[in-house]
Amino acid sequence: MSGPAGAPARVPVVIVGGGPAGLLLARLLHLEGVDSVILERQTREHVLSRIRAGVIEWGSAATLRAAGAGRRMDRDGAVHDGVGLSFSGRHVRVDFKGLTGRGVVVYGQTQITRDLYDLVDASGIPVVDRAEDVMPHDVTGPSPYVTFRRDGAEHRIDCEHVAGCDGFHGVCRTVVPPSVLRTYERAYPFGWLGILSETPPVDHELIYAHSERGFALCSMRHSMLSRYYVQCSLEDGTEGWPDERFWDELRRRLPAEVAERLVTGPSIEKSITPLRSFVAEPLRYGRLYLAGDAGHIVPPTGAKGLNLAVSDVGYLAPALADAVRRGSTTGLDTYSERALRRVWKAVRFSWWLTMLMHRLAGGDGFDRRVQEAELDYLAGSEAAQRSFAENYTGLPL
Repeated sequence: MSGPAGAPARVPVVIVGGGPAGLLLARLLHLEGVDSVILERQTREHVLSRIRAGVIEWGSAATLRAAGAGRRMDRDGAVHDGVGLSFSGRHVRVDFKGLTGRGVVVYGQTQITRDLYDLVDASGIPVVDRAEDVMPHDVTGPSPYVTFRRDGAEHRIDCEHVAGCDGFHGVCRTVVPPSVLRTYERAYPFGWLGILSETPPVDHELIYAHSERGFALCSMRHSMLSRYYVQCSLEDGTEGWPDERFWDELRRRLPAEVAERLVTGPSIEKSITPLRSFVAEPLRYGRLYLAGDAGHIVPPTGAKGLNLAVSDVGYLAPALADAVRRGSTTGLDTYSERALRRVWKAVRFSWWLTMLMHRLAGGDGFDRRVQEAELDYLAGSEAAQRSFAENYTGLPL
């Protein structure tokens, strides 16, 4: 077996997964003078067709700029200096800029992925798509390697390190034996029905709405592309939510003055997303390192999924460069601990915001009154809003 055409038979780092985490890692390693190869199961067209959220923390934006991926983000992305919270007929704005001096950038994950692909191509980093049956081997020894099939042929790439950026359903986490791997999970008893429509956003900033009928979120991609969500049952299917029903339900969950501004139109994409929290520990096993969704999942309420992938890679890239170029393993030895410390804070914030804003299945009047009291406290407390803003715009790396 050997490396396929366009990919080396040996490289310092094999990256499994060609999503944002894998692409960003490859680019940052290239800037450090470290060669890598990316193995991706899907085609590039499939990867670029996936619709994902795009609320970028200030630290993630800085990392993307450092990688050279900030030009289009800064040109086309929308800087949000706050966010709206609606509940009990009230609408409160949390002023991120005034409270923390920072904001967030709304820029679609698909566009970030496209920008990173362009950089990876320009850097000459090999990307092997349609790589099937990828499997890391001997990751606890000094000479790991990765095997895979492509076009019916078997291939092998020898390396020094393997980065598992292959998502929640990827193979890399399965390499860690059950005696070592610890997992923590929380499944939420509701989902999000989301639509994309070529309509102007209802507001220039995101709106999170808590109502007796359930949660709603008003978001956007740009000035004529809006993304809206409503809390739904896990038993629902998109066929039971024609556009007319969706728009009617969304209006009923928003304050009247917001609902009056809502511009509706045909949906161009519609999907239902279950919500869950998941963390795997450790994120390092020998010379295998998990990053992004391969190691953790958060509900989309806090907009942390992509940002955690970026922060993981922000820790991992210089650690790998130190190991490959300078023989120092200090960064790799502390990678899992440093990354997980930030992961768990994001998991906590995402869980808190999810439980605060959604109508809880089986919840009684006491639960609802506690939610309302906490929202009222958040609306009236500068300290509470500052804590919210610090977590939403991104804790220090």
